[in-house]
Amino acid sequence: MTMRRIVVVGNGIAGLTACDSLRSAGFDGELTVVGAERHQPYSRPALSKALLHSADGSSVDGSSVDALQAHELPKPGHEASELLGISATGLDVDARLVQLDGGDELPYDGLVIASGSRAKRLTALGQGKGSSRELTLRTIEDAILLRERLASRPSVVVIGGGPLGMEVASGCLHVGCEVTLVADAKPLSGQLGDYLGDTFTSAAMRQGLRVVVGGKAFLVESDAGTRVVLADGTELEADLVVTAVGDEPNTDWLAGTRLLLDGALRVDTRGRLRPDIVAAGDVAFFPSSRGVRRVPLWTSAIDQAKAAAVGLLKGDAAPEFTFQPYFWTEAFGLSLKSVGFTPVVGAPDYCEPGEDRDSMLLRWEDKDGSGTAAAINYRIPVPKLRRLADVGPRAFFPAQGLKL
Repeated sequence: MTMRRIVVVGNGIAGLTACDSLRSAGFDGELTVVGAERHQPYSRPALSKALLHSADGSSVDGSSVDALQAHELPKPGHEASELLGISATGLDVDARLVQLDGGDELPYDGLVIASGSRAKRLTALGQGKGSSRELTLRTIEDAILLRERLASRPSVVVIGGGPLGMEVASGCLHVGCEVTLVADAKPLSGQLGDYLGDTFTSAAMRQGLRVVVGGKAFLVESDAGTRVVLADGTELEADLVVTAVGDEPNTDWLAGTRLLLDGALRVDTRGRLRPDIVAAGDVAFFPSSRGVRRVPLWTSAIDQAKAAAVGLLKGDAAPEFTFQPYFWTEAFGLSLKSVGFTPVVGAPDYCEPGEDRDSMLLRWEDKDGSGTAAAINYRIPVPKLRRLADVGPRAFFPAQGLKL
């Protein structure tokens, strides 16, 4: 079938990359993007990094930062028709029609599902009482509201010990707030492993972060504000409560399409759900050497979208997607880049000290000889970090480094 009309649902980084990749692969037909947010694509990681850290009007290094520019990406060049501020509400796979809010329908020959995910909320999970005033950080509007609330330097409780929770806590500390982080396990241990998690937690506590590991947290509303109640009955009060307890894929509009398997959008190694439909980004579960998994990371969304776009156009002739996660976080004066699957177990097998006390290059070995590499405050290009993960230090270091 010749594809002359392709619809991309989702205007985040996966949708943007899919559009660019379709054009690069030679698609010159009618391209339409449907985006629930009214904005042009933007850098979501910047919301909890550069933009939040500049809530006091300056960046981490003290230079001036325009809060409305920290998240900006280059203007799209794919020349697609853009329907922004409009949501997809349904899909008829037999008639090849995307249904939109307001009642309109978009016909397609090919469809890219890149509808992303949304922040989980404790109240929606049944872990809150009343109409909670909890804040989350997912969109530009969320970030601007949080920045405004931080201007008065309130006391803050952050619920969630993952990367986003730690980045939010770091940003709140940076602007002078008293911050308590509540987690149901050691911060970052579930995502990165104990070694890297402990490294960040130690740095956070040195800067004044209070860490409370107390199981599941609940929110209780009163006239005085929001109280955080832990599983053991401990109560915490703060002027501001921010929750970072994960995300959930935006797949409600796909109900009844038979595309979901046990509620998940599972694609093949070329991003396909069927010959005329592909998916990529936070919404999709891709095959990997560690099983089928959803990896809601910025770079993963880009890589998946590139593969899915070519898979839609070329089918079996398209290259299969090889999964190698890349992760990046900044918090509490530490910058971490990692390549490979996490969490890692135990101490690293390889350590190369950097130029200062907090700088190091690390690697954990897997049974098949590949591994996971991480750089903390260590200047190394990502391609070299990937080589370190793949083949070890012999790829570019004459010495074998220091064994821990």
